[in-house]
Amino acid sequence: MEAQFIARYHSHQPSDHQCSSSIVKHIKAPVDIVWSLVRRFDQPQKYKPFVSRCTVKGDLRIGSVREVNVKSGLPATTSTERLELLDDEEHILGIRIVGGDHRLKNYSSVITVHPEILDGTPGTLVIESFMVDVPEGNTQEETCYFVKALINCNLKSLADVSERMAMHSGGLPISVNWPSSNQIKT
Repeated sequence: MEAQFIARYHSHQPSDHQCSSSIVKHIKAPVDIVWSLVRRFDQPQKYKPFVSRCTVKGDLRIGSVREVNVKSGLPATTSTERLELLDDEEHILGIRIVGGDHRLKNYSSVITVHPEILDGTPGTLVIESFMVDVPEGNTQEETCYFVKALINCNLKSLADVSERMAMHSGGLPISVNWPSSNQIKT
């Protein structure tokens, strides 16, 4: 199934000066718990360990912009990101970095969340893909390695938080009141 989801939702067409990849994570928590964290464009710090603060401009619809403050230890302090795609039915979130004091130019990512059964219990398959320009002075390999390391860290944290939430809820589906999403890709 992973290959089918990657082909359907995560096909990027990088140019010669860009790199692209997909990262897969299996999480031992139901899809509704995982999606409740992923879809919160306004609160990435709930599971992304390098985000210290987030302020959103707009009403959490396609085109909304967030200003993310990055914790020390990374070669950045801020990132400005636009919500490109939010589909609560298909569980898809897409963002594009539009500014900030970092070297990730023309960065875009898509994250999809899919139900699966892990060890006989409801689990979640999460796939995140990205495409980004290779900064001057770096190779495609170096750039992809750096971005994949960040995403792997975020996905590990997403798994940890989701699995803790699942344990506390007794594995029962959680009830979440989300603002409605605009399912049009811009």
